Parts: sequence; structure tokens; C-alpha cells
Amino acid sequence: MEPQGERPQLQSVRTAVVGASGYSGQELLRYLARHPVFRLCLVTSRQNAGQPLSQFVHGLPRELGALIFVDAAPDFALAEQADLFFLAMPHGAAAPYVVALREAGKTVVDLSADFRTTDPAIYKEFYDHDHPAPALLAEAVYGIPEIHRERLKSARLIAAPGCFPTSIILPLAPFLRAGWIETDSIVATSLTGVSGAGRKLELRLLFGEVNDNIYAYGVPKHRHLGEIEQELSLAAGKKITITFAPHLVPIHRGMLSTVTARLTRPGTDAECHGVLQEAYGREHFVEVLPAPALPEARQVANSNRIQIAARIDDRTNRLMLFSSLDNLGKGNASQAIQAANLASGLDETLGLI
Repeated sequence: MEPQGERPQLQSVRTAVVGASGYSGQELLRYLARHPVFRLCLVTSRQNAGQPLSQFVHGLPRELGALIFVDAAPDFALAEQADLFFLAMPHGAAAPYVVALREAGKTVVDLSADFRTTDPAIYKEFYDHDHPAPALLAEAVYGIPEIHRERLKSARLIAAPGCFPTSIILPLAPFLRAGWIETDSIVATSLTGVSGAGRKLELRLLFGEVNDNIYAYGVPKHRHLGEIEQELSLAAGKKITITFAPHLVPIHRGMLSTVTARLTRPGTDAECHGVLQEAYGREHFVEVLPAPALPEARQVANSNRIQIAARIDDRTNRLMLFSSLDNLGKGNASQAIQAANLASGLDETLGLI
């Protein structure tokens, strides 16, 4: 037996996180700290500029903790410092950085909502102002790898999806493609942890307001509806409009979504499981649960995995879909890294669990 040769060394990619002090940014840092290729070399934060990373993000290797936050403008000087940029910024604030970095030829993964919708009119409808960089919308690739894997392999501008959309699009898309459901009957309800609202001072996000409490918000027209309906319409081949009701629950991280829709044909639980298994049975990060198991937030916490299950309600002739994910993981930072792996020509599971 001939001895096996040494594995080729993967070339490191200089990586930056712009807006690294929020929940999304901090989660990115934790994943990047163990990534074998993406070498973190720059972290930016306007409010924490001049401070070491170790004061705000714990558990990082010493060399990463020693990095100093900088306040970087969206210009060529920023672009020169890395080759791959993750933008963990609010919507509207990310676009100027995307413009500057793409002009410099850099790969950008934007975790904001600025490039998730392809139509600037849809962006304006849900965000109440004109799109700040409409010329780049056609270039952006929506970053759910299980849906857009081939396009992501050549992407240079990745629009990382929201957590609600990921939890709704992945279970629904196979049934829309197969024509199983009445497209005007879709209702989605999601429960999310407080970290999904971002790291900010806001009365309704204080411990005393959230603890021992649950409430709906963003109804009837949550901002994520634009990207949800866009991707569902692509799967169905026609315009889709849904009813969506998000709720805040007193946990830090985690998400559980329930989606129902009228059936166009008779079906069984086993057949529905088969539809999901055919779509995702070979996917590393999608776990299709057989009956009687149902998704739980705890089962996917701190991971890039999503659990999905399906049931038929014979009494109402409706399909019931359930999903759980970590809103900071598969719903945010780790999925952004999964997409960046593909764009960098790497195994998409690299550095992820």
C-alpha cells in the first residue's frame, strides 16, 4: 500500500468583519476564529474604535482578541486591508460599503437587508426609502445555499438572508415547486429570541419587558416579507403573497416557525416527508424529521443546522410545516459563512457545525 501524500495546504483568505460589535458581528467572529481558511485581520466598530476585541467578545484565541476595533470609512483604504468582507450592519448603512468594496473587486457578504430583494420598488415598499445602490441589485445572490448553491459558487456579492425567511422558505419551497399547495392560502407564524432584534437599547427589548412575556410585532407587514415572497415566488413560478405573524419570546437565541397552507391534492404524512427528503436528504445542514418527531429550538442551538418536519391535517385539508433554527446561526452568521465558503471555492461545511 502506497503511503498517502500530505494534504495540500489551503491558502488563507484575508477576512474583515465590518460592524463587529453587534450580535451578528460577534457570532461571525466566533465562527471565523475556528475557520481554517478565512483569516480574520480587520474588525470595525464606530462606537468601540480603539478598543481590543477581547473586551467585547470572549473565548477568542489570544491573537484575535488582541485585534483593535477601527472606525473605517467605505473607501479604497478599507478595501486594501482584506479580500473577503462580512458586513454586519443595519439596513441602509451597509450599501455605501458594498459599493466601495465591489468597485475595488472585493467579495462581500452583506448580512443587512440592502441587497436581498432584486426589485428596488420592493425595497422601497418595505423599508420606506429609495434603494441606496440599485445598480448592484442584479449582481447580488440570495445566500441560502440549499436554494442557490450553483449561483453562489461564482458570487461576489452575497445577500445573507434573514432568519425568518430562512425558516419559512426552506420548508415551503419543495411543496411550491411540486404544486402541492394553494398559493393564496399560506400562513406563517414564527417565534424568535430577543437577539433577532439586534444589540440595541430599546424599551421593549429590556429584560423586564421580555421576561415572562410573549408578543407579536411587525404585523401585518413585517420587513422580511419582501424577501420571503420573492423567493417563494421563484419556487412557485408565479407571484406569492403570504400572511406572516412574528412573535418575540423570552429566550436569547432560537427560532421556531409553523407554516400552513391548503392542499391541492390528497396526501399523507409519509408522502410529505418524502417531498422534504427528496429536496434535502443529501444536505449536510438540513435535518428532515420523520413522524412523530417535531423541530425544537434547543436541538439546533449554536449550530448551522435547521430541522424541518411536515404533517397533513385531514380535518382542514391543510399542510402543516415546522422548522427550527438558531437565528444567529443558520438564520444569520453561520449561513453567511456557508455561502462564503461556496463563493471561495471551498467545502461549504468548512468551519461550521
